[in-house]
Amino acid sequence: MSLEIEKKLKECFESAILDENKGKKHKGLLLTKPSVENAKHYLGKAKDSLKFCELYLRMGADYKIPEEWYYILYYCALAILSKFGVETRSQRCTAFFLKYIQSKNLIDYKDEFIERIMVYKEKTKKTDVDERENARYSPKTKIREVAEQYEKMTAVCKEAISQCEEIVFSDKKLEVPPELVKSK
Repeated sequence: MSLEIEKKLKECFESAILDENKGKKHKGLLLTKPSVENAKHYLGKAKDSLKFCELYLRMGADYKIPEEWYYILYYCALAILSKFGVETRSQRCTAFFLKYIQSKNLIDYKDEFIERIMVYKEKTKKTDVDERENARYSPKTKIREVAEQYEKMTAVCKEAISQCEEIVFSDKKLEVPPELVKSK
C-alpha cells in the first residue's frame, strides 16, 4: 500500500512542478516554506467551522453541517501540510500525503480523519466528501442523518483539531520525505 501511495504522491509533486513551469495553476502538491503561522490560521478556520455547525444546527440548516464537518477535517489537513511546507490544490493528493507521512510515523494522526477526506472514484466507497456533496446539492434543508450523527461528528472533529494542534505546535522538525521529491 505504501509503495502505491508513494507513486501517486510522486506524481502529485511532479505534475505540480510541470504545471507551474508552464504557467498553469497546479493540481497537485508543491514544496513551499514550512509555516506554523499558516497552520495556525487553518486551525482557526477549523475552529470557526465547528462554531458554524452549532449555529447551523440552531438555525435548522442541517444541510450546511456536513460541509462544515468536512472542512474542519480538511483545514486540519492543510495545517499539517503547512507545517511540512507543502501547498496543495488536490483533495486526493492531500489525503495521500497525510496517509504516507502517517505510515512513516512522521505524524500521530488518526486514520479515520484521513479516510474521511479521501476522494474515491468508485461509487461504492463513500466518505465525508460524498456526504458533503449529498447534503449540499440535495433539495432538503433538514436531514435526519445529520441530527443523528451530530454529537459523534462533533467529537470526531474536536479530536482531529486536538491531534492537529499537537502536530503543528510540536517542536519536532517535520520534513517532506526525500523519496517523494527526488528528481528522476
